[in-house]
Amino acid sequence: MDSPCFPHPARGSTTVIRRSSFLSLFAAAALTAVVVSPALGAGDGHGPGSSAAPDERNARWVSTWTSMPQLTEPGNMPPAPFTQDGSVLTDATLRQTVHVSAGGEHIRLRFSNAFGGSALPITKVSVALPLDDTAGTSAITPGTARPVTFQGRSSISVPVGAQAVSDPLDFPLAPGSNLTATVYLATGQASTSITSHPGSRTTSYLRAGEHVSDADLPGATPTDHWYFLSGVEVWSRSTTSAAVVLGDSLTDGRGSTTNRNNRWPDLLLKRLEAGAATSRTALVNQAAGGNRLLDDGLGPNGLARIDRDVLAQSGVDWLLVFEGINDIGTAEATASAQQRIAAEVIAAYEQIITRAHTHGIRVYGATLTPMGGNTGYDDPDGHRERARQTVNSWIRTSGRFDSVIDFDRTVRDPQAPRRLLASLDTGDHLHLNPAGYQALADAVPTRLFRQAPLPRGFGYN
Repeated sequence: MDSPCFPHPARGSTTVIRRSSFLSLFAAAALTAVVVSPALGAGDGHGPGSSAAPDERNARWVSTWTSMPQLTEPGNMPPAPFTQDGSVLTDATLRQTVHVSAGGEHIRLRFSNAFGGSALPITKVSVALPLDDTAGTSAITPGTARPVTFQGRSSISVPVGAQAVSDPLDFPLAPGSNLTATVYLATGQASTSITSHPGSRTTSYLRAGEHVSDADLPGATPTDHWYFLSGVEVWSRSTTSAAVVLGDSLTDGRGSTTNRNNRWPDLLLKRLEAGAATSRTALVNQAAGGNRLLDDGLGPNGLARIDRDVLAQSGVDWLLVFEGINDIGTAEATASAQQRIAAEVIAAYEQIITRAHTHGIRVYGATLTPMGGNTGYDDPDGHRERARQTVNSWIRTSGRFDSVIDFDRTVRDPQAPRRLLASLDTGDHLHLNPAGYQALADAVPTRLFRQAPLPRGFGYN
């Protein structure tokens, strides 16, 4: 039986009713659009706590500093009394300095709770310029402290596994300078599973009570770790782009000098800043000691973290991969195991290249540096050395990387190529001293970081 309310399609009134209904719906939609549009903020792009968007064309956010988030090991927790049973940093102020790469007039901060066992309740945050532009100091330059907000509020609770991005802040920041970020947690984080970057090579300070805007923190407890803060971004013209370095302890700076910022990416940044065509390049370090491409260890493996640490970063045009020695060094020292790990490391490079190319990011590969004589990694039968040579040969000859930086050739002993040059070796025959890191920085051609159109077909494979 036909419905008495809706004429059958064959009946003549159908067309009239459909047209009438369509016109009514169209008119209603148009009216709704007129009424609703002003409430949407007309696409002004800034939230309740941020300053008005700069009247600047062709500008974007660019990552200028990062630290790879990690689950904090027991030995790297905040020192007593700032770690208690089931909580950390209760009613405590944490002051940290970071060394930025690109500069800008506007900044925002990123805080990570990637490995927290509970929500991270941040009560108050400020930024300032450290006294005398010094890394690892508890003192700030008087008059430079500015409050940081989140959707117009001073506090925010960061859920487990999440990150929080602050409101944009008008805060002039010079290229290659230091920035102080101070955080206060009134109630602390209700867990001893927290997010940090242990290998900061920079001194941070902890003091009981709320001291976010204090000019100094006398009597504060020093600790050479970063906690919670995972990124700083600057608003910059499109002529500024970021390069990300994916690596392990050799990039994280094992063997460098605390509070001197002389890891090899820091030293490369100085070279980039000196060149007219590369002076606006941001260089961000996404490395951690002990990190591997294939298996979790100190932090997630390289393949697992590329989305978070590379693809989700702002304004990235280049990726430099210098990682794999820990995969070789921790695999069993047998011929079959090392043949397998070499093939898997190469396959990991292929995956990284494919995924980065999909996002329009050029990928540069660095050869793995020597480990001959290292107690933990060098084996008497040379199985791991052969795996290293297999991987390096592929890096040099496969043509898969957009360019190759031969770190191996730069720091190896010509008379004993399995070993580091003695003058560049910390003594463990794996890590480099500051002179060794300078050699790595000098080996990177700065022309690789000049902006240029991508070739046709880029990213197809």
